[in-house]
Amino acid sequence: MPIKVLVISDYRPYHSVRPEAEIFIGLSRLGLHVTVMTYGDCRYAEEFRKAGVTVIDFHPQKKFDAAEIARIRTELVAGKYDVVHLFNSPATVNGIRAARGLPVKVVLYRGYAGNIHWYDPTAYFKYLHPRVDKIVCNSVGVEEIFRRQLFFDKSKAVTINKGHRLEWYAGTVPADVRKDFHLPADAFVVVNVANNRRMKGIPYLLRAMNYLPPELPIHLLLIGNDMDDKTNRAIIAGSPNQDKIHIVGFQKGALNIVAACDVFALSSITGESITKSVIEAMSLGVAPVITDIAGNRELVVDGVSGRVVPSRNPEALGQALLALYRDRPLCKRMGENARRHIETHLNTDDTIRKYRQLYEELAGRKG
Repeated sequence: MPIKVLVISDYRPYHSVRPEAEIFIGLSRLGLHVTVMTYGDCRYAEEFRKAGVTVIDFHPQKKFDAAEIARIRTELVAGKYDVVHLFNSPATVNGIRAARGLPVKVVLYRGYAGNIHWYDPTAYFKYLHPRVDKIVCNSVGVEEIFRRQLFFDKSKAVTINKGHRLEWYAGTVPADVRKDFHLPADAFVVVNVANNRRMKGIPYLLRAMNYLPPELPIHLLLIGNDMDDKTNRAIIAGSPNQDKIHIVGFQKGALNIVAACDVFALSSITGESITKSVIEAMSLGVAPVITDIAGNRELVVDGVSGRVVPSRNPEALGQALLALYRDRPLCKRMGENARRHIETHLNTDDTIRKYRQLYEELAGRKG
């Protein structure tokens, strides 16, 4: 009998959820019985159905909601599922309670490296709840966070990266960034795509520009929301390269811009797993320069498929950018190696295979 899996997740933001959604499409095609609880009007709902995935038009809205817990429990009982996989906070809190006393195995997902502490009582409502059978971590860095918790069964945490497919990016047409943003024809363009949160370390990236000789045409594009805050503006105002720093805000065609750049710079200081924007840049053949925080450092082989520099170190970040500017063939070669790295080490087929193995282990049989 095929393994039966119930997935509860929000699949409305099409591109950002693609690596996750494609896992369950792949599992369905391998013969597993997959049912997804999500918003029925989302774009992926139809793609799920085409692949044989059952879609239930429901997604929990609130934590500890009795009616939502009952709705999930009713489906678990009726469907006689082997595994329920919960991907976000409302799904996790309500799903764990819905599974109480049932034989179904409870699996959680964690894609963020931080804010799990054994002494935090709220952690026992989710990841440290004794009812949880497995936690799928999106990086070794995330798994390490769990393994450091006291009273935690270390065997519960397992790392399975969310893979990508290079063909998702095959139709990305590079923008004319030099024309669009009024840059010189010989500009060496560094890009960062993020929403400006503390964990992204944007001030460190801005200060890295101070270590680049002002006469060199090295330009930085900052794409994303809230980049134009007082802190960033103050740093830019004091930079010898202020005229080469461009805050362009949210851009609908961000991937097209990234595809036309020379380097993708990630200055994050904490908390991330493996950052999707870096994976996208690598898939497009753009050389990455990233910081060595847990999780992200697993993405890049330093000196081969990009550069990995210490976090909170603007000088090291600036020197890495300068080295790639001065050696364009090396920069291009690292971009090509980055693309191959995604294909060979972070592809969706591997993710699907590992998810299947995990479910088979939990169910005690082959799918």
